[in-house]
Amino acid sequence: MNIRIVRLGALGDIVRAVPAAAALRRAYPHARIDWLVDAKHREILDLVPVVDRVIVLAKPNLTGWLTAAQQLRAGQYDVALDFQGLMKSAVLARASGARRILGFSIWHLREKGAAPFYSESMDASREQPHVVYKNLRLIEAVGVTDAAIEFPFRTVPSPARDAMIAEAAGAGFAVLNPGAAWPNKRWYSDRFGELAAFVREVRGLVPFVLWGPGEEALARAVIDASNGAARMAPPTGLADLVEICRSASLMVSGDTGPLHIATAVGTPVVAIFGPTDPERNGPWRPDDVTVSRYDTCGCHYDRRCTQESWCLTTIPVAEVTAAVQRRLGSRDSGLGTRDSE
Repeated sequence: MNIRIVRLGALGDIVRAVPAAAALRRAYPHARIDWLVDAKHREILDLVPVVDRVIVLAKPNLTGWLTAAQQLRAGQYDVALDFQGLMKSAVLARASGARRILGFSIWHLREKGAAPFYSESMDASREQPHVVYKNLRLIEAVGVTDAAIEFPFRTVPSPARDAMIAEAAGAGFAVLNPGAAWPNKRWYSDRFGELAAFVREVRGLVPFVLWGPGEEALARAVIDASNGAARMAPPTGLADLVEICRSASLMVSGDTGPLHIATAVGTPVVAIFGPTDPERNGPWRPDDVTVSRYDTCGCHYDRRCTQESWCLTTIPVAEVTAAVQRRLGSRDSGLGTRDSE
C-alpha cells in the first residue's frame, strides 16, 4: 500500500499528527508512507523514521503547487489522508491521484469547501476531543484501530542542548517559551521573568528562555525581569528543540510548537492557554498541568484579542508557580530533575 499524508503546518499540528503516522506504520509495516509538508517544517519530519519520503511544498504559489502535484502523481498512491481540513490541503490530496481521498466530515473541517474533494469522510465526534485522537480516528477508515500514542523522533546530536547542559553545570534545567505566532497566546514577559526566578530559587533548576526568529527581544525582556535567574537559550533549529526538550526538567509555554514537541517527548509541562481550547489542543498526558482562561476568553481561535480585557491578564504568577509545584511535586520528593521523572 502507498499512503500519502497531507499536513502542511503548523508545527504543533504536524507533531500531533505523528502518532497517526506511527499507527499506520505499525498496521502496515511494508507500506510506503510519504508526507506533504510546507518547506519551513521539513526539518521536524526528517526526524520521524516511520515516514519514507517527505515531499515539500516549496512555495505557496502556482509554481510550488504544480511542482508538488507532479511529485504526488508520481507516487501512485492508494490512499491520501488530509489531516488539515483546508481547501489547499484537500486540493493537494486530490492532486495525488490516489484512489481514496480521506478527510474529516464537514462539521470538523476548518474550511467547509474542502469536503467535495474527498471520496470518503470520517466523523471525528467522539468523547475524546483532543486533536491527537481525532487524527487517530481518521486512519480508522483504512482499518487502523490501534489507538496507542507514539511519537517516534530520532535522537540526533545537538550542540545547543549540550551547551545548555554545560552551562547548567550539573543542575537540571527548565525551558521557558514566551513566544507564539498569535500575540494573544503570549503571557507577559515580566511574569515569565518572575516565574524564572521562582524556578531557580525554589526548584533549583536553571531557567533558559527559548526564542525563535524575531523573538530575541522578547526573550531578553524575560531575562531582564528575572533578577538574574534566567539565561538566553542558544539559537535552535527544530532538531535542537527536540533534544533540548528530551533533557529538560520542565517546559512552561503557551499553545505553540515547542510546547507540543515537549509533550511529545515526555517533558514535564505546564501550559498557559487563553484563546484556544486545552481539551482539544493542550497537553494530552494526564500528569501535565494547564492553566487556562479559555472558558472566559471572548475571542476563541482569533489570532488577536478582540475584547476590552485580554484573558491572559488574569493569570497571575502565583497561579503558574502553583502549577509548576503540582507538576514537579514537592521539593522533598526529588522530582526537580528530568532523570527522576
